[in-house]
Amino acid sequence: MTNPLMKVKQVSADYKQMDAKDRKRFWVDGILNNALYILMAIFIIYTASVKPAFLTLGSFANLITQVAAYLPMALGIAGCIVLTGTDLSAGRISGLTAAVAAVMLQKSDFANKMFQNIPEVTVGWILVVLLGVVAIGAFIGLVNGFFVAKFSLHPFIVTLSTQLITYGIILWFFGLNGNNGQPISGLSKEYKDLVGGEMFRLGNVAIPTYVLYAAILVVVMWFIWNKTAFGKNMFAVGSNAEAAKVSGVNVFWTTVLVHTLAGAMYGYSGFIEGVRSGSVAAATGLNAECDAIAACVIGGVSFVGGTGSISGIILGVFILRIIFVALTMLGVDSSSLYIIKGAIILCACALDMRKYLVKK
Repeated sequence: MTNPLMKVKQVSADYKQMDAKDRKRFWVDGILNNALYILMAIFIIYTASVKPAFLTLGSFANLITQVAAYLPMALGIAGCIVLTGTDLSAGRISGLTAAVAAVMLQKSDFANKMFQNIPEVTVGWILVVLLGVVAIGAFIGLVNGFFVAKFSLHPFIVTLSTQLITYGIILWFFGLNGNNGQPISGLSKEYKDLVGGEMFRLGNVAIPTYVLYAAILVVVMWFIWNKTAFGKNMFAVGSNAEAAKVSGVNVFWTTVLVHTLAGAMYGYSGFIEGVRSGSVAAATGLNAECDAIAACVIGGVSFVGGTGSISGIILGVFILRIIFVALTMLGVDSSSLYIIKGAIILCACALDMRKYLVKK
């Protein structure tokens, strides 16, 4: 691992050897490459100055809970981006698995229970349901990876197709047993306590259990990305698939497994989403992949491929949630949030491509 202090000293030494023109180029490149971070820092400082509540302990606690909820999907989709792809089906997979988990874990005495013969909710049954929805997500991810790897189809087309298929399944599912598309609610206390139960409080805000689960996922994903042959192969394929193949990397299975792992993460996201929102509707998960993609790009996961880190993804999710929390406190309406979100993705991708072209 590169010593940060040594890197700073090296940059300082290189800077001293530059002439005036190169120094100017150095500062221009530095500002442009980090323009998004600079603008976000200015925005955060502005928000804190006009809304002091933005810096309170309660606001920070709310931020942590949001990051923990959105982080798993970002951790999954990041692998697809490392392979120079994307995944448009992430949000719908999360919505489908959220609906399945909610139906399986409704209270036994709930009047509008969709399936009356579901077993009594216990910790063991909750874990079975968790494994089930993760398996559903992993299976859809496997389908995505198979079509991308086997037929060399662009991930955009493949995941757009599975997004539509999954949404159709969601609509069908919500119409079962006379539910007629109504939101699924009445979640059991055991389910709520295991996923969203209070661990401790920061200020007046309770920190739910899924924050701990998110931290565990971060450790697991960091290990997979940095300490396993699979992680090394993923970056090799993302950097240059042909070179990786020549080096002995199984490009087909690496691609399939990356998408399968991503699907499993979406399944987990759906599992906690029902508890986080209190109920599950057919629209649950809509456009959630946009937030995940934006967070990854902000965090340095490049669409050029072969570049990204778990710490960068965490930073990206934090920055994106800070922006949305700040915009909400400033009274920005929900319609404008979509405009801002799209602009962030566009600017982040443009700056990322600029870095790539400069290096090239």
